[in-house]
Amino acid sequence: MSELVDRTIAALRTEHEILVTLLPNLADAQLAAPSGAADWTVAQVLSHLGSGAELARKPIARAAGETVDEEDNQSVWARWDSSSPIDQAAGYVEHASRYLETVAALTPEQRDSLTIDLGFLPEPVPLVVALAMRLNEVANHGWDVRAGLHPGAEIGEESAALLLELFAGPLAFLLGFSGKADQVEGPVRLAVPGGGIVVDDGVTVVASLPDPTATLRGPEGAVVRLLSGRLKEGYADGVEVEGNVSLDDLRRVFPGY
Repeated sequence: MSELVDRTIAALRTEHEILVTLLPNLADAQLAAPSGAADWTVAQVLSHLGSGAELARKPIARAAGETVDEEDNQSVWARWDSSSPIDQAAGYVEHASRYLETVAALTPEQRDSLTIDLGFLPEPVPLVVALAMRLNEVANHGWDVRAGLHPGAEIGEESAALLLELFAGPLAFLLGFSGKADQVEGPVRLAVPGGGIVVDDGVTVVASLPDPTATLRGPEGAVVRLLSGRLKEGYADGVEVEGNVSLDDLRRVFPGY
């Protein structure tokens, strides 16, 4: 499991470096422009990512033995929401960097054994789950930022492939909350780059899929965006779906979050 943890931390760093390289070149008007996330500006997405890094770091640091402050989530969000766009962008860099420093410093033993109390799940989860949830957030919201600036942006191949692997493993439970299997008639076995998606009594991602009933053609990043409700009109160039389900059907199965 520690190998998967290592790869997830590496992907988190890659996603962070992409945004950190991009941000110094953004004008105020670009920070205030619409992002790929409905109703959020680019700066608001960065604020969400920054506050998320601040909050997600605490339970990991606590599990590793660090004493952390106990500021409640609502106060953290209010502080970020009241910041200017430029401060939201700068705050993202600060807190996401600190998050990465914390997880990178974990020993091999900690990476293999730590359990993390996220506060909103019934019980503590293995470290890989906490990291995978953060990668899912960073990859998708990082795309929100980049898509607001360049509509043809895509989630990178490294993160996309790893997220599909994680959704087939330790992140599978998330699909029970986000997937709406009742939005299609009859079972769907959708072949996608890197594996498959099965929709029947629930929704599952699988590493391989014999005998598909439908096929989605496009980059692996588009599959990750499908799962998070981001494969929407205007952002699906180069994606084709054929078989017993349509892209519009799939958008209903994965309405997003």
